[in-house]
Amino acid sequence: MTTAEPSIRPYRIDVPQPLLDDLSDRADRARFVPELPGGEARGVTVERLRSLVARWRTGYDWRSWEARLDAHPQFVTTIDGLDVHFLHVRSPAPGAFPLLLTHGWPMTVVEYLDLVPRLVDGPAPFDLVIPSIPGFGFSAAPAEPGWDRRRVARAWAELMRRLGYRRYGAHGNDVGAMISLELGRLDPDHVAGVHVTQVFSLPSGDPDELDGLSVEERDDLRTSQRFLRDQGAYLQLHATQPQTLAHALGDSPTGQLAWSLQLYGPEVDADYILTNATIHWLTNTSGSAADVAYAPLGGDAPPPTAVPVGVATFRDDVFRSVQRFARRDHPGIVTWNTYDRGGHHPARTVPDVLGRDIREFFEPLRPT
Repeated sequence: MTTAEPSIRPYRIDVPQPLLDDLSDRADRARFVPELPGGEARGVTVERLRSLVARWRTGYDWRSWEARLDAHPQFVTTIDGLDVHFLHVRSPAPGAFPLLLTHGWPMTVVEYLDLVPRLVDGPAPFDLVIPSIPGFGFSAAPAEPGWDRRRVARAWAELMRRLGYRRYGAHGNDVGAMISLELGRLDPDHVAGVHVTQVFSLPSGDPDELDGLSVEERDDLRTSQRFLRDQGAYLQLHATQPQTLAHALGDSPTGQLAWSLQLYGPEVDADYILTNATIHWLTNTSGSAADVAYAPLGGDAPPPTAVPVGVATFRDDVFRSVQRFARRDHPGIVTWNTYDRGGHHPARTVPDVLGRDIREFFEPLRPT
């Protein structure tokens, strides 16, 4: 089975110019709010937002990023009643290992563009499948509830089946890490292993669980708890009132950009931020992305992951995974590497480091 089958249709991004003109006009008329006392402790600053909007208006070139995306083969297929968009970048080398990459929020498939050349070439190449999560960017938005990360994982398993991949790996960042781990639980007969950049495992509430934590683990836990306490309000809002938020974000590109800036640190360049924000704006997916990414899971707690798991953590990430809790929930963890540079967006900021870690993790899992 190949991408030539009728159920998989070629796709090309070609945004109508009036949509870009409307974005430019709205950015020209942006109304900035007064700065609250307290600076960054109170949220995204007016100065940072104003600077990015100025770049959006006068220096940013969407067409160049559109061309960069269109340089890769793209397709759409209908899974579970929903059109799913994906990049399918085959290595020129025969017998390349299939790898599915899942982006996070507020990112899009743009998250992995810098990683593509680092993985499709070389002595141990990959065939890459990079889907847009339903409700994000060029994938359709669900018209019914229930599209949580488990349902997305089921869709990914079906996508890989349609592409003819009997054995494959998965990698994810942010909510993409959650989806990838669910995929490992759901499809262990076909998933060779899962590589992630975060494991969102927290203390269970048992005080004995904190005994014996290493100095590094305690530091990681404090960092994550501080993030959830000081910057995690969006998690609760997305999981409870995404529609209310969507009215504001869908009417103001400046407001949408400001909301997404919560998860973009100073190490991430302006054009990468603006490209992800532009895709969400052009496709009007601010609400659906929040709804799918943070849809609460129902039912019993999932079983431990049944496939090998590799973890690459980055010391400047806003959320720092704690090894003890991660291994509690995922006893199949076989590699755990922590890097002193890179943060929440390693595929953009340190693609060589991330690409090498992915390659080394999957090397022993490739079919012989």
